[in-house]
Amino acid sequence: MGTAKIRKIVTTVEDTKIEMGREISPPTRRAVAVAVIENPLAGRYVEDLEPLMVIGEELGALLGQRCIDALGIKPSEAQSYGKAAMVGEDGELEHAAAILHPRLGKPLRAAVEKGAALVASNKKRGGMGHPLDVPLGHKDAAYVRSHFDGMEVSINDAPRAREILVAVAVTDSGRPLPRVGGLLHEDATGKDGLR
Repeated sequence: MGTAKIRKIVTTVEDTKIEMGREISPPTRRAVAVAVIENPLAGRYVEDLEPLMVIGEELGALLGQRCIDALGIKPSEAQSYGKAAMVGEDGELEHAAAILHPRLGKPLRAAVEKGAALVASNKKRGGMGHPLDVPLGHKDAAYVRSHFDGMEVSINDAPRAREILVAVAVTDSGRPLPRVGGLLHEDATGKDGLR
């Protein structure tokens, strides 16, 4: 049993089949899994953010696996990932940072197999229904421009003042119809996180 007090989890899958009148075959597919959790540090300044770091580690595994399952793919078939968190009005941005940065990445990388590149991230403060952009980047090679992307999420009743909305997104492909150059997914080696 984890330490995160989860009120709800919302998982969404997006399949793009047509872009600019052109058929996308196979469709590009993106999934985002969002946990709405209680903020145990809401409303007060706390020096030690360890409780949120532990929650981040739990959610990296849980939400990463939710995305893989929603896409119906093997972990090795995941191509890009990203993470984001939005604190309610009684939280601070550092609460989002504590969830996202120290420990969420390692279990997310395990869920998508490998993950040599940095996990793109975003943090913000907002109220119920406020949109949160989850940035996306290639999981193994940051120079793969076709995978620079993002997903917008919003939950109509979250985050409440003492909650945090935590999101992880995973894709099985890049943007539809990419044509701005750069390293191709097929040519990425994933050895240094860049190429």
